Amino acid sequence: MTSAVKASSTVASRYAVALIELAEQAKAVKAVEKDLNELSSMIESSADLSVMIRSPLAGSAQQAKALLALANKAKFSDLTKNFLGVLAQNGRVNALEAIIKAFSAELSKRRGEISVTVQVAQDMSAAQKKSLEAAIAKTVGSDVLLDVRVEPSILGGMIVTVGSQMIDDSVARKLERLQAAMSKQSNENLMNLKEAK
Repeated sequence: MTSAVKASSTVASRYAVALIELAEQAKAVKAVEKDLNELSSMIESSADLSVMIRSPLAGSAQQAKALLALANKAKFSDLTKNFLGVLAQNGRVNALEAIIKAFSAELSKRRGEISVTVQVAQDMSAAQKKSLEAAIAKTVGSDVLLDVRVEPSILGGMIVTVGSQMIDDSVARKLERLQAAMSKQSNENLMNLKEAK
C-alpha cells in the first residue's frame, strides 16, 4: 500500500468513525446508514455525480451546493446533510466513496457482522439475497453483510468470499477443471499409445 493510499484510507476511516459516533449520540445510525447507501447508489448510477465528487477542478463551494441540493431532494437526515457540508468545506468530497465504504465496514465491525462478497453471473432478487444471507450466516455462525456483485464472466453459479477464504462454485471454474482433466487424460492416452508402439 502506497503512503498516499494509506493516508487516504486513514482520512476515510477518521471521518467514518466520527460520523458513526455523532449518529450514535443523535440516535440516528439507521437514518445515516440509509442515506449513505442511497448516496452510494446515486454515485454508481450517475456519471455526472461521480465526476463532480472526484474532480479536483470542482471547487468546494460548487460541491457543497450540489451535494446539499441532492441531499434535500433525497430527504437525507440533517446529520447527513451537515456531514456532507463539512466534507465540502474541508475539501474532502473526493474521499466520499472511501468514507461511505469505511462507514459501512466500521458499522459492520461494531455490530459483529462478517463481510461476505458474492459474485454471480446475473443479479439476484431481494428474496434470493435474503435466503443466501441467512444460509451463509447459519454456516459461519454470525450475522453477515452481503455484497453481491454481478460478474457475467463466471457464466453461472457463484464465487463466495468470506474474509480470506474463497469458495469458487462458478460454471467457468468447473469448465476449467473439466478442461484440465480432459487435457490430462488426453496426454495420458498419448503416452500409452507411444509406449504400446
